[in-house]
Amino acid sequence: MSIEQPDKETILLWPAGAPDALGTQPEDQPSLTLYPPDLAIATGAVMVVLPGGGYGGHAEHESRPVADWLNAHGIFAAVLKYRLGPKYHHPVMLHDAQRAIRVVRANSAAWKIDPARVGILGFSAGGHLASTASVHYDAGDKAAADPIDTLGSRPDVSVLVYAVIDLETKNSHAGSMNNLLGDNRDPALLAHLTTHKQITPDTPPTFLVTAVDDAAVPVDNSLLYARALSAAGVQYELHAYQDGGHGFGMGIGHPILGRWPDDAAAWLKLHGF
Repeated sequence: MSIEQPDKETILLWPAGAPDALGTQPEDQPSLTLYPPDLAIATGAVMVVLPGGGYGGHAEHESRPVADWLNAHGIFAAVLKYRLGPKYHHPVMLHDAQRAIRVVRANSAAWKIDPARVGILGFSAGGHLASTASVHYDAGDKAAADPIDTLGSRPDVSVLVYAVIDLETKNSHAGSMNNLLGDNRDPALLAHLTTHKQITPDTPPTFLVTAVDDAAVPVDNSLLYARALSAAGVQYELHAYQDGGHGFGMGIGHPILGRWPDDAAAWLKLHGF
């Protein structure tokens, strides 16, 4: 299912064609669907939203409902349609996420947002991509011909929901790994993309949500990331719910899981969002 919405503006990340594109079909054209909040409550902050789907799809329930929730708190939402496996593999997805952050910053004046308050929010495999963008970023290429590429790709905060983190052990998610990497299982690459091992003191403050009984993406993924943040002195908040499984999205209708969006909103407010 497409995450683009007919009543919302969708823009291509590379209007003239994405680098490393393998065609010209919609799946070859990464894009952002824009959800601006009511200006009366707008905070000026923005979150780039990365729905999950095992790097092979984009989950609907992790797209517009998330944007609507962010809008209710005055936060601009930009839902990313990143390229997917098995047609594409790393580093294409990471380049799409990095470009999305740069595009948001480049349009900050037009969209009435603060380029210093650009966060990233991802679910499951989208959470792995969000965490990868949170540990592998750059300050931009000041000599680039494209002015968008001169801007930095570091997110200012991260929200990771039942995110895949560990690609080296039984904690990994086989479907996500297959779509992301294909047959490439080079140990150095697996370590590079096992994101808790890449955390530094400059990693963005992070809010993590998971369920202890998640059978698809074990809770240890989020625990490893939280421990590494703690060791690096990075601010974080971790919510590991006893029950909830995998893929609960916004937790709508669940008496306990439904609390995480309010807690995340309070945390985002604490960080100026």
